[in-house]
Amino acid sequence: MYKALYREYRPEVFEEMLGQEHIVKILKKQVESDSVNHAYLFCGTRGTGKTTTARLLAKAVNCLSEGEKPCGKCDNCRAIKEGTFMDLIEIDAASNNGINDIRELRESVNFPPAVGRKKVYIIDEVHMLSKEAFNGFLKTLEEPPENVMFILATTEPQKLPQTILSRCIRMDFRRVSEADLETRMKEICQRKGIEIDEDALKLVATNADGSVRDGLTLLEQCISGREGKVTRDDVLDALGAVGEETYIDMTNAIADGDVSKCVLSLNEIFSAGKDARQVMGGLINHYRNLLLTKYVKKPEHILNMSLENVERVREQCQRLDTAEINNAIILLSKTAGEMTYSTQPRVLLELAVVQLATGMSQMVQMQPGTKMQSKQPVKQAQQMKPSPETKKTAPSQGSIEVKPTDEPEREEVKSEPKNVADMDMEEVWRDVCNEAVSKNPMLIVVQQHTFPKKMTSGEMVIGALNTTAVMMLEKEKEKLTEILRKQTGSNMHIVIAGNNEKEDQGQNVEETAHMVEDILGVHVKIED
Repeated sequence: MYKALYREYRPEVFEEMLGQEHIVKILKKQVESDSVNHAYLFCGTRGTGKTTTARLLAKAVNCLSEGEKPCGKCDNCRAIKEGTFMDLIEIDAASNNGINDIRELRESVNFPPAVGRKKVYIIDEVHMLSKEAFNGFLKTLEEPPENVMFILATTEPQKLPQTILSRCIRMDFRRVSEADLETRMKEICQRKGIEIDEDALKLVATNADGSVRDGLTLLEQCISGREGKVTRDDVLDALGAVGEETYIDMTNAIADGDVSKCVLSLNEIFSAGKDARQVMGGLINHYRNLLLTKYVKKPEHILNMSLENVERVREQCQRLDTAEINNAIILLSKTAGEMTYSTQPRVLLELAVVQLATGMSQMVQMQPGTKMQSKQPVKQAQQMKPSPETKKTAPSQGSIEVKPTDEPEREEVKSEPKNVADMDMEEVWRDVCNEAVSKNPMLIVVQQHTFPKKMTSGEMVIGALNTTAVMMLEKEKEKLTEILRKQTGSNMHIVIAGNNEKEDQGQNVEETAHMVEDILGVHVKIED
């Protein structure tokens, strides 16, 4: 009968345990000196060997060998391995968590061992016991019969009552290192006669996240049904992930503000059947690699990638500053958490990438009074705005204007309409933006990247320097119009004008607007 790898290669003696030397050392010493405790609490993340170690300890206290214990060869050791040892009772607290289950346990401990020296109870996921069950278990756990041992295992020790914790010897299991996982998987592949690249093994070990069981399950997934040598591409295909080269190209597109290329790259990835959550994890890991490369002289020792890609990452990190990398990691990590519970993880990933490429993620995290640089190069304001003869000096790009303390407060709108022809449109729009930002800091992008082109008695035409500003103008148009009417005392409307800056950069504004509409679900209207 076929067995999964993690069951087939489960350790049978202490020496085969992986990555838990600190625990093995203590248990072996106690077994040798016959000073084994009556109650243990094994804590740690999934797949780190809690239940396996509990079975090894049960073997050790019942082993018939005169030498090293457990030997793995005597009748008791083999019976425990095969699951037929009568004095080893394994209880799943997730499904046996009531007071009645504990009453049955309390009655059974009074019977002596049938074939071994000690009767061992392994209670898995012990934190799932009810409050009443814990209370009923206390006395038995504290003073069990001499030939009874309890081994409690849990992934969440913080949920256990202090009264339980104080009655057990606690042992914390660590995540297994990638190097140890890689070594063990390489041995297993050699035993099974499977050829696999070292890069492929490293990738599996990385995705195991310190869990031996997860690592062997992933390895089994990668080698099942494949002929010939298993490569890194085979592993990526099995995991639903993409290669580092794709992340390098996508990050370059984000840095260039090339939204179209970012969206098309994601579309190609998903068309190939890749998993959105895996892609998100890989993108976060790529930005982590960029961050590490900035501070580590020889990053090839800690990055799981080829030397060629290490060099490409090194070149890429030189064009990005730490703030950009930090901003990307924060946004992507937040989105990854939201994807866990979302039915549309692809949409969330696309939105996050678009926000990074347009610089909108920086705007969302900004506070009033801070500066923000646009992802797109911006020409001088003089080239984009009306001639000097028809305007006054406008506020500089990238900063928030603060009115002097001695400037008189703006008067409330009077019942009599003001003469729009006598107003300076630059000053009017500046005041509108200042008030808008004071109410909603996100509108800083409107203040920094828009300008008035024309003002009549019925409308004010506003130009924008980038797509993000156009989008924000359209989204907050009603609020801005309300402020404008208050400032001018006239029933004016805001009209969003076209922007020649995009054409100068070789970009199609209309296509970009439609793309933003499809991804963000926001209507973008662009007029000449």
